[in-house]
Amino acid sequence: MAIITLTTDFGEKDHFVGAVKGAIYNELDDVKIVDISHAVSPFNVLEAAYILQNAYSSFPKGSIHLIGIDSELNPENKHIAVKLDDHYFICANNGIMSMICNEITPEKIVEINIHDKTSTNFPVLDVFVKVACHIARGGTLEVVGKVINDIKPIKNLNPFVNDDQSQIIGSVIYIDNYGNVITNIRRKFFDQVRKGRAFEISARSYKFKEIHKRYSDIVNFDIPEEQRQDEGRGLVVFNSSNYLEIAIYKSDLATVGSASSLMGLKMRDTVTVNFLK
Repeated sequence: MAIITLTTDFGEKDHFVGAVKGAIYNELDDVKIVDISHAVSPFNVLEAAYILQNAYSSFPKGSIHLIGIDSELNPENKHIAVKLDDHYFICANNGIMSMICNEITPEKIVEINIHDKTSTNFPVLDVFVKVACHIARGGTLEVVGKVINDIKPIKNLNPFVNDDQSQIIGSVIYIDNYGNVITNIRRKFFDQVRKGRAFEISARSYKFKEIHKRYSDIVNFDIPEEQRQDEGRGLVVFNSSNYLEIAIYKSDLATVGSASSLMGLKMRDTVTVNFLK
């Protein structure tokens, strides 16, 4: 049974998600549809890329990932289908795929060219669904598009390192449901530049000199629970996806707040790591 996943900024209120699922089932009654997320911030390509990068590999090889973010066709926003890591991705060529392609080279990329067979202002429904179902039936990418070699990059996707390797300048690429702030600094890259040196991480006026293995590492469990005051404390970890993350322990926007709300951090804000000699 083919698996088709959906990642969109459609939300849950409108008819869009239901219409896309219905159109898929209308063509393939034995397919499995899985929602990755429909809560991506509107037109937020970077946010969608982060979610997809960290979700797709949990699915079986051969899965088809349909991505409905900023998908309106225009001369600067073509549609593509990509085979990468034995998975298939269908989306607009707007940078969404560049985060995944930054680490894994695509096996094949085609620019979708079946638009003359359909007239629509809802390409996810009328174009992406047809391509996904074609692939699910065992069809090849060349039938739905012409082979191309490059995809559009996301600007400032990678952190910057100064000439003497004493500083990494990264940026916020994602804010999760808990308000934790994820940067574009990955563990492997951090360790390569660090070379065992002490460091100081700066985000606005907040500074950290330690990266914890777990969120609960800041808790002193030798102190009786009623005497602890750890909720609401800031910390830094490498998260489960190995990205440097600034968090608040047991964050809750309704009570203790979050890293995003308390530190005033938002998408694209700068996070700096200074290595100490």
